[in-house]
Amino acid sequence: MAFHRSTLVLLALSSLCIWLYLVLAHGRFWLSTPELLPAIPLDRPDVDIIVPARDEAQTIGPVIASLLAQDYAGKFQIILVDDDSSDGTADLARTAALGAGAIPGSPTLGTVAVTAGGPTLQVISGVPKPPGWSGKLWAVNQGVALSRAPILLLADADILHDPRHLSTLVAHLKESGVNAPRIATPRMDMVSEMVRLNCSSLAERALVPAFVYFFQMLYPFARVNDPTSKGAAAAGGTVLIRREALERIGGIAAIKGALIDDVALAKAVKRGGAIYLGHSGLATSIRRYPHCADIWHMITRTAFTQLHYSAALLACTLVGLALVWWVPVGEAVLSHGPQRWCGLAAFALGASSYLPTLARYHRNRFWSLALPLIALFYLAATLMSALNYWLGSGARWKNRDYG
Repeated sequence: MAFHRSTLVLLALSSLCIWLYLVLAHGRFWLSTPELLPAIPLDRPDVDIIVPARDEAQTIGPVIASLLAQDYAGKFQIILVDDDSSDGTADLARTAALGAGAIPGSPTLGTVAVTAGGPTLQVISGVPKPPGWSGKLWAVNQGVALSRAPILLLADADILHDPRHLSTLVAHLKESGVNAPRIATPRMDMVSEMVRLNCSSLAERALVPAFVYFFQMLYPFARVNDPTSKGAAAAGGTVLIRREALERIGGIAAIKGALIDDVALAKAVKRGGAIYLGHSGLATSIRRYPHCADIWHMITRTAFTQLHYSAALLACTLVGLALVWWVPVGEAVLSHGPQRWCGLAAFALGASSYLPTLARYHRNRFWSLALPLIALFYLAATLMSALNYWLGSGARWKNRDYG
């Protein structure tokens, strides 16, 4: 009995110590900062915007319209790489450009140019991907091969852009923007953002803010932005990168098989340059996850990849999540004396740390009390991701299997 009690006390103290570390010394991840503020660059280099798209009929029209409407004083063009879509994605993109007042150009070699005053939209048909490439990265690589600008914006086909967005990204990359927050290093090689995710359905309201919170916990933005730290990450919805930095790492081919391509790109770039990751109010994902099952499939697709397909890391994750989320609840509800107080303190720290992220998504603060249950959902999806891998089904996205 004494051994059992001492074990429970040790678990309670361990959980509290972990939360004290996370809140006080883990890059202040819980603040849900920094945020890219609207800024105007003094230097306006040419920018090529590369949009890989596969079966994006539901989102591509407004996305292209928002890109053509960018209030950027420099020259930019949009290169849409149609990755063997079966739903008319390319035609809808052209229609959106025409609706924005564009003038059709001449088709050449399967490429259609649409000119709208300054910016240009090129829609190209991608060729089948070679072995070893992910579909998205192969499409991006084809767009990069056609581009010539010194700055590249890699943008997903489900992101709506505020007219100030491109200018703000360039200002932060060049560190010459008016009202841009000061960045520690004088030269930035890559800027990416955690765009505002769709949060309208009940499933999204319950699970999407937690996704952002867990991402911040896994990759504290302050450490990503610290050039002296090895921490590196990016959020792939929008990534602005210097061409020379991309060439320095060997181009997109250097990460050609990566399923978590944004983090892989960030790690490669940070080995030789500075990167920046922040939140954005100027870009919004319009991809919807109306049901819990939709979010479940999104997590199971790459969660075990994040753990490098390691059973040992999966076991450590399970133990860590138990100490962080479920031991405090158990101690607070079932124990007495010092153990209960440790459990209550750990639970309070965890719930409080979620409040800034909930505020960012305008969610009720009482969602913080449900975070242990939400963490259980994410753990179950991670376990399913591992099971799928071990059973041989692996990752699947847009009717493609990745093994």
